[in-house]
Amino acid sequence: MSALNHKLGRDLWRMKGQAAAIGAVIAVGVLMLVMMQGLVSTLSETRDAYYARYRLADVFAPAKRAPDRVLADLANIPGVASVQGRVNAGALIDLPGVALPLPAQAVSLPDYGAPALNNVYLTEGRQLDSGHGDEILLLEGFAKARNLHPGDTITATMNGARRSLRIVGLAQSPEFLFAAPPGEMMPDDSRFAVIWMSNSALAAAFDLTGSFNEALMSVSRDALMPQVLARADALLAPYGGLGAYARADQTSNRYITEEIGGLRASAVGVPPIFLGVAAFLLYIVVSRMVQAEREQIGLMMAFGYSSREVGLYYLKFTLLIAVGGALLGCLGGVMAGRGMAAYYQHYFKFPFIVFRVDPGSFILGFLISVASASVGGALVLRRVFALTPAVAMRAPAPADYSRAAGFGRRLKASLDQPTRMVIRNMTRAPGRALGGVIGIAAGMALSVAMLTVLAAFNTAIKQSYSVIDRSDASVSFDNPVSDSMLYNLQSIDGVLAVEPFRSVPVVLRNGRESYRGAIEGLIAQPQLYRAMAKDGRAIRLRSDGIILGTALAEKLGVKPGDSIKAEVRDGRRPVLNLPVAGVADTLLGSPSYLEIGALGRALGEPRQMSGAYLKIDTAKSAAIYVTLKKMPAVAGVSLKKDARAAFQKVMDQGAGAMRYIMVLITGVITFGIVYNSARIAFAERARDLASLRVLGLTRGETAFILLGELAVVTLIAIPVGAGLGYYLSFAMSAGFSSDLYRVPAMFSPPSYGTAALAILIASVLSGWLVKRDIDRLDLVSALKTRE
Repeated sequence: MSALNHKLGRDLWRMKGQAAAIGAVIAVGVLMLVMMQGLVSTLSETRDAYYARYRLADVFAPAKRAPDRVLADLANIPGVASVQGRVNAGALIDLPGVALPLPAQAVSLPDYGAPALNNVYLTEGRQLDSGHGDEILLLEGFAKARNLHPGDTITATMNGARRSLRIVGLAQSPEFLFAAPPGEMMPDDSRFAVIWMSNSALAAAFDLTGSFNEALMSVSRDALMPQVLARADALLAPYGGLGAYARADQTSNRYITEEIGGLRASAVGVPPIFLGVAAFLLYIVVSRMVQAEREQIGLMMAFGYSSREVGLYYLKFTLLIAVGGALLGCLGGVMAGRGMAAYYQHYFKFPFIVFRVDPGSFILGFLISVASASVGGALVLRRVFALTPAVAMRAPAPADYSRAAGFGRRLKASLDQPTRMVIRNMTRAPGRALGGVIGIAAGMALSVAMLTVLAAFNTAIKQSYSVIDRSDASVSFDNPVSDSMLYNLQSIDGVLAVEPFRSVPVVLRNGRESYRGAIEGLIAQPQLYRAMAKDGRAIRLRSDGIILGTALAEKLGVKPGDSIKAEVRDGRRPVLNLPVAGVADTLLGSPSYLEIGALGRALGEPRQMSGAYLKIDTAKSAAIYVTLKKMPAVAGVSLKKDARAAFQKVMDQGAGAMRYIMVLITGVITFGIVYNSARIAFAERARDLASLRVLGLTRGETAFILLGELAVVTLIAIPVGAGLGYYLSFAMSAGFSSDLYRVPAMFSPPSYGTAALAILIASVLSGWLVKRDIDRLDLVSALKTRE
């Protein structure tokens, strides 16, 4: 081993604390990159493998009632590989001890053999026997949430008739990775079930024998999807077609696709922030190391080492730290990725997980780490190449402080000597103080941004379920009913207020942009469920224009005053040209609103309602639920408190869980930055501190001079970091937002206070660690500096 390599090992050991802190910053950046890209690969491949093995359909084409012979016509569409008809309808499940009926989706399976499309994965029990019409398979998530097992019997209401059904097996399906109750955006295993029955039994229950109400299709690779969808719509239009849609618009697939997209965006945007901070820290450490080792550099050059060899030594110093951090980050990324993959398997109900770490993420992690370290090191190497042995071995000229600002007589009287030394050191070396401010401010900004995102999630829940939705429950009907049903609901003892709504499936278009969703018809001035402007006021719904949610308006690229086309997928299926009357500040979903009377007239179905929002007396809720269960037209009852709890669960355990990991990582980074700043300051000032001790200052006074400067730098960095964090929080909020929910960019004073407190705690802890080194300072060694 050469002499320079021996020196490299000694220097790394001497600066192990700083090297570990910088390596940790790099490791976190690489960990995030490897973990997130690994999760993207794992979820994508698991999803694709699951879809392929259990043959999830490429096209879903619902209708009111179509004869089985139409399936042959659908199969003849160019590009269609296979077709299967099935019955897909709503049901209600009554469980002992549960006040409300639980909504369920009843899906048919072929009487004989496995389905050609949308097969199920049996997790427990056996398959259906077509000779027994009361046998069912039950969605495993619901069964576990309600403690149901094969052999148990449940009661369900189908098409107005109560039936006793026997569970023979539990199943999972790629179609129901995400299973939400009707009218809600978030999954809840305990409140939504999927029932699979034989086709003959389910068709008989819904008077669809010899018919189907949904066609499933797979297409070839060269199929033109728009043409397939258009042709399917044309064939099913005489039979009440509701509009065929591709797998991309299927609710469950869309949810997991949004999750993968969010992880992909985070993998691109978040790690570079950490690695950029690491590059900055490396630059500070190595530049100050070069300044402190001027004489050593001169001696090495005098003994025959070239500027290239000496520069390579310092470059290796930075690269070893970077490579060590990258290795640790890759290992941590694999471990964290495995843990998160197992979590996602449970959350999305995958029967298996195809764990895969993208090898490219390792290569990219190393390249970015080396690049960030090289950038920081390259800026320093210019100083090395500029030094000659004679110049380097000569002590640097004393700094000229003749023009530095002095203390006035009054200020001298009010400040003691150590305090004046702290201020004088900062004003005479502003570049050094500025570096510390920027480093600590970067940590503060990361903390502010992530804590603001946490607060924004809570704000999204509060606004959605306290400000926008002020009802206690919502009732939905099997089919649109006359608004005379309002009087029946209002007559129930304990119901305080009722407001109708009409939900109509549509495809909204603006040029090439389109969105498959629904128009929600509400009364002009609703009180229980409202469209809200960004300034917090309720928006009055108009009959001559549509109100779009924020995310939907952005997706379609429209603003108030523009016009959009609404292709209704129900009833007479009119095409409406609607002006955009306003934009509502919605955080959940991508809704659109229209005055209910205008919507009914446009459909040619006036005075119809799909459901109602209720305000109830909680003391009489049990009796109200019993009455609603007895109403034959009711398809389901959703309690707002249950929907809110489901949303909170998703934010804490599902899509939003990643933000907690990032907050933890941000805390580690913040401590690393503050500790590094303190260690660098101590390394630079060791001789000065020893001199002060020899001159008679106590350990406490000596520590005050060093740590006082750290305290001032920290206090300056906090407001700077708060400003940077404010703008960074906008980028973080955009990264966590999707079509399913939007995280608002907001100003959260508690987040800034918590971030500032974290910085102060990190500073106190770092100061305590550095003070231990000051107390252990060897005065003789520190003073042995050649003048």
